[in-house]
Amino acid sequence: MDHPDIEIQEKKRAYNGYLKIDVYRLRHKKFDGSWTGVLPPREVCVRGQAVGVLLYDPDRDSVVLIEQFRVGAASTGGPAWLTEIVAGLLDEGETPEEVARRESMEEAGCTVQDIEMIGDYYPSPGAYDEHVTVFCGRVDSRGLAATGGCADEHEDIRIMVVPADEAIRLLDENRLNNSIAIIALGWFARNRDRLRSQWIGK
Repeated sequence: MDHPDIEIQEKKRAYNGYLKIDVYRLRHKKFDGSWTGVLPPREVCVRGQAVGVLLYDPDRDSVVLIEQFRVGAASTGGPAWLTEIVAGLLDEGETPEEVARRESMEEAGCTVQDIEMIGDYYPSPGAYDEHVTVFCGRVDSRGLAATGGCADEHEDIRIMVVPADEAIRLLDENRLNNSIAIIALGWFARNRDRLRSQWIGK
């Protein structure tokens, strides 16, 4: 964290497991130009850079969605398995586009051909440093396996080829309970006709 309007008094690593948690003591400049006092401890979950990619087959006007177990959602009494788009974290030295292509093969068995960036965002900036870049990629959805994922990452992923109209209906009916899928399919609903005319038959 390097910002002229933020003064860090102390930073320490409080937890260093699958997730990492840093604790900050800091103060920052206020909108009126004055400074706050030192704030109570602010905990930040260190998650890093993530990438999602909505896989679209324009020749069949279908998208490839996945379903997998999510302990966070289950812990709240919500759905334990969520319908999502392909996503993953950056490894050192990778670009977001490289991650999109790698994860598409690992999770869904798809080779991304053309690719277009949808946008980027912070899913929970009050407590997480995670930054997500979202893409849409052109794929051929024929002949995909029923399941995918990396065994060494303990992934058990259901692969689903879903007609575009049905996928958009899932969004409209509030049946997609994760931000990355909502953002991707909201964008796709507005850009589907352009993408199809641009990518079909390539």
